[in-house]
Amino acid sequence: MQRNFGKARSYRASETRGPARYSMGMSEILGRFCLVLHGHLPYVLHHGVWPHGEDWLYEGAAETYLPILQMVDEVEFLSQPAKITIGLTPILLEQLAHDRFKTGFRAYIADRIRQAESDRKEFESRNELHLAYLAQRWVEWFGKLDAFFTEIKEDIPAAYAERVKRGWIEVLTSCATHGYLPLLLEDSCCRAQIRAGVASSERLLGFKPTGMWLPECAYRPAYQWTPPVWFDNQRNRVGVEHLIADEGITHFFVEHHLVEQGRSEGVMRAGQFHRVGWDHAPSHMHEGWYDVHEAVGVNSDAGPYRTAAFARDPLVCEQVWSGSFGYPAAGTYLEFHKKYGPRRGLRYWKVTHNKADLGAKDPYYPDDIPARIHEHARHFCDFIKGRLREYRHKTGRIGTVCAAFDAELFGHWWFEGPLFLRDVLLSLQHDGEVDVCTTAEALDRQPPDKVMALPEGSWGEDGNHSVWLNDQTRWMWEVEYRAEAEFGKLTFELPWETNDQVRELLERAGRELLLMQASDWPFVIRRAQAVDYGTKRFVLHAGRFENLTDICKKVARGGELDEVERFEIQDADLHDSVFPKIDLNWWANTPK
Repeated sequence: MQRNFGKARSYRASETRGPARYSMGMSEILGRFCLVLHGHLPYVLHHGVWPHGEDWLYEGAAETYLPILQMVDEVEFLSQPAKITIGLTPILLEQLAHDRFKTGFRAYIADRIRQAESDRKEFESRNELHLAYLAQRWVEWFGKLDAFFTEIKEDIPAAYAERVKRGWIEVLTSCATHGYLPLLLEDSCCRAQIRAGVASSERLLGFKPTGMWLPECAYRPAYQWTPPVWFDNQRNRVGVEHLIADEGITHFFVEHHLVEQGRSEGVMRAGQFHRVGWDHAPSHMHEGWYDVHEAVGVNSDAGPYRTAAFARDPLVCEQVWSGSFGYPAAGTYLEFHKKYGPRRGLRYWKVTHNKADLGAKDPYYPDDIPARIHEHARHFCDFIKGRLREYRHKTGRIGTVCAAFDAELFGHWWFEGPLFLRDVLLSLQHDGEVDVCTTAEALDRQPPDKVMALPEGSWGEDGNHSVWLNDQTRWMWEVEYRAEAEFGKLTFELPWETNDQVRELLERAGRELLLMQASDWPFVIRRAQAVDYGTKRFVLHAGRFENLTDICKKVARGGELDEVERFEIQDADLHDSVFPKIDLNWWANTPK
């Protein structure tokens, strides 16, 4: 998803190819298509089950991560490798590999089957035979899912890794806990998020991904930065592109407006970087400047690039994302919000109309789905080809459509989503006009010949940081910044390199700092999705961090632990049993 792009690929990235041309067989392709899915859930194991907690993870596995695996296998069986790019964040991998998840997921599936059987009997007793039929379909669906989980030996990370090794897909890494890099106080904490994430991915997958999904697609260039809360002193910040390139990352992903609002810095020709002015791009639009249909080299320090960025095509993605005309809003598909039964209800109704009240939803008819999926998949494929034709007409170059989505959209929010992806991939592969490839393959086939400086931004509302930093969440950043400052001070002052007990306590504190930094907590508060849960989780990790650092300072002074302090350490180990090998050198504020 680890080679240094500047050193390992720049000589290839700078080969002169003129207007990018690439052939598949005997005919020239129209362009390339990269489907990018971002799989992520915050750390929820040992932190509640329902309605907020482990059920999020079980639902994600049942409705998205396993169905996407099944879709990949089906596409390869029917045609050729699916060639999708999927990000599995380190904190998600840690949870999917955990024994707690495996036993809990088995229990979750068994509970779903029991609920479906109970629903079927109840519907039959009321002579609601169509609903009874749907309940039986749930029994069979979860039964097949359980069999597939057994088939992959209950190891979802290993199953994805195996398909990477077969050349079917690409897996991306990310920051350890989805920390929001542009707003973290210290570059050392940014480096720790990145290093811990790469180390976790390598440990659980068996290889180091080369691509990275930046949490929330949030990017920050190098500049004199003033912290938005608590501190008021300016400080030089390293561009995010350098932080990830230092760890061997070759490519990442940004929202479209960052490329559209970037500035020209240079071009790569015949293996050499040539500086250009900021006015170069507007007068050379035929080269593809400001366009989302080619990856660009990124450097905010006016030099050659070391890593490249793919920008999301907003018009292509809108065909799925739009709440008004996106495919999932079609009346035929399974309604997400209306469920039957206590607690973990099952779904038996269709969207009917995306403005319809839940009480006005009609029963779901599975036999209507294949034709609707085919219709939407064909429209999507035609739209992709139309975008590539537009780019070819404008520039004479072969472009790449990068369609990036939250993975959980497919299967969890849109139950039929994996079927849609299957038909899209099969259709594009069949007609041969579009090269379906992973993002790593796209870079190999068409390395960037443009270097840009990108502005700051994210894929959140308004394209900035306001979803994560606002009046509702400002207090969180004040707490987080104080924790960063305290941790930096302790790693500098305490004898952790010579005192094992101090080191182990600091490692535990570092784990809590990583968990505290998850972008999910301010996100769910801002979106009013799980305000109490987000607040509780942030405060829990902040409290454990403070307890562990206080204990660590006491031990460093030669003090003995009392019963309460030993319990607090055990409590942290029990609840937050991820990232088993924390390395305090991750926080070193220097490249490797």
